[in-house]
Amino acid sequence: MLRREFLAAGAAVGVAPQVVAAAQAGVYRAISSGNGLPAVNRTVEMMKKGVDTLDAAIAGVNINEDDPNDDSVGYGGLPNEDGVVELDSCVMHGPTKRAGAVASIRNIKNPSKVAKLVMERTDHVLIVGEGALRFAKAHGFKEQNLLTEASREKWLRWKETRGEPRNWLTGERPKGTAALPGDPDWVRPTGTIHVGALNPQGEMSGVTTTSGLAFKIAGRVGDSPILGAGNFVDNEVGTAGSTGRGEANLQTCASFMIVEWMRMGKSPEEACLEACKRIVERTVPRLRRPDGKPNFNVSFYALHRDGRHGSAAIFEGQKFAFHDGNVGRLYECAYLYKKG
Repeated sequence: MLRREFLAAGAAVGVAPQVVAAAQAGVYRAISSGNGLPAVNRTVEMMKKGVDTLDAAIAGVNINEDDPNDDSVGYGGLPNEDGVVELDSCVMHGPTKRAGAVASIRNIKNPSKVAKLVMERTDHVLIVGEGALRFAKAHGFKEQNLLTEASREKWLRWKETRGEPRNWLTGERPKGTAALPGDPDWVRPTGTIHVGALNPQGEMSGVTTTSGLAFKIAGRVGDSPILGAGNFVDNEVGTAGSTGRGEANLQTCASFMIVEWMRMGKSPEEACLEACKRIVERTVPRLRRPDGKPNFNVSFYALHRDGRHGSAAIFEGQKFAFHDGNVGRLYECAYLYKKG
């Protein structure tokens, strides 16, 4: 059934121009997750001013890192189970084949900027935890409390409703608030933002940044800061990145594989669908629904060096942002399964 559904999906997802029929060289392109429309707009705007692709992509995701209302990225991100916001990010610069990353960094709202410094100022690729914080402070970053009152309220609500032992009692929900943990319509956030960028010179870069799985065990790291999982760039081929359940991407090196599948001739959309299929095939029984499908979602975003782009998720309903050099818009992701 999986194979049939997968093949059918490839023919049924013509809901948006995820695959460009004719490659267009010498163009500006930027692709991002569904929360990244302002990010792709800023990325292309800056590239048109001559800014390097990586600097432009980082400036794009900084919008979300600075936004207290995006509770899956940067300032205002949902905390770990101890109520502490821990952030992850990685960057890759296609022209120079360099990369940098930080994980479990606290009190610094722009981990993407720190990741770029790891790339530029060290012989390392990944710095984590307390070491990442000291590194950021050595380069002038100021510590600040990243937990907003809105994020704190969601964390407290989670503590009150996560089950026995009931050490915390449920308080009255503030009027006018959005869905909180314990409410029937609340879904545990796994959001992130990824941006892939291409300029007319064929230079490509990618960046992924996140606050990770909401209420995670302290020190948990997903795919976002891991090269080849949450973000990968090969300047001769293309870029790929992801959002969703990071553990699934870590176990399949999904972004690396998407770029490799594009190298082998698959379109960006086909490569993203293949990554979703591989995750489904490797999902362990405890993470499957009664119908055998995963009980989580993952989305991928890919950009080919020739200007083609594509995105796909395991389940329908996900969006991605794409800027074609003229305008940025949101589109529906391709998918393997319908909801339900």
